Amino acid sequence: MIAYIEGKLAHKDPTFVVVDVQGIGYHIRVSLHTFSQLKDLERVKIHTFLHIKEDAHTLFGFADLMEKEMFLHLTSISGIGPGTALVVLSSMNPIELKEAIAREDVKTIQSVKGIGLKTAQRVILELKDKMKKDALLAGSDSKQNFSVSHNSIRSEALTALITLGFTKTVAEKNLDLILKGNSNSFTLEDLIKQALKMS
Repeated sequence: MIAYIEGKLAHKDPTFVVVDVQGIGYHIRVSLHTFSQLKDLERVKIHTFLHIKEDAHTLFGFADLMEKEMFLHLTSISGIGPGTALVVLSSMNPIELKEAIAREDVKTIQSVKGIGLKTAQRVILELKDKMKKDALLAGSDSKQNFSVSHNSIRSEALTALITLGFTKTVAEKNLDLILKGNSNSFTLEDLIKQALKMS
């Protein structure tokens, strides 16, 4: 098991990063939460989980141990694979997810793409006791602002949504609906989060 990878941040994308460790580039899938935490760091330490299948070995990375713990909790539930767990953690940060589970907020959890009513109920049923015992239910996350145009953000968001399982047509439609007539400056993270909540 690879517990973490520390090295130079060679590339950063809303859905993955590449960390250079002595000339070897590790491709690591990340959530929007982790993406936003990395900001413009040159060197990073990313906690990892190696998912092994017959046809692929995939590294999943997390900015902190709390997010990794939530990822492992989610993937322990029947019907939630690593990809879906990453979408959940891209739709809400670990603290928001813990609070939603502790409050037994089915609607919030079900609002995530790929999570139906039964799966949302299963998440709450299997994890609520763990979350209620957890003392780390409070906190805040910093948001990363991007001084780039709507078009550039839209393009990056579109790529991220397609990677997360949306068809290009649906992703474009959702992004256009969010951006249409909205003069507010979106962060890339916020734009993707809003699109993930649209079905």
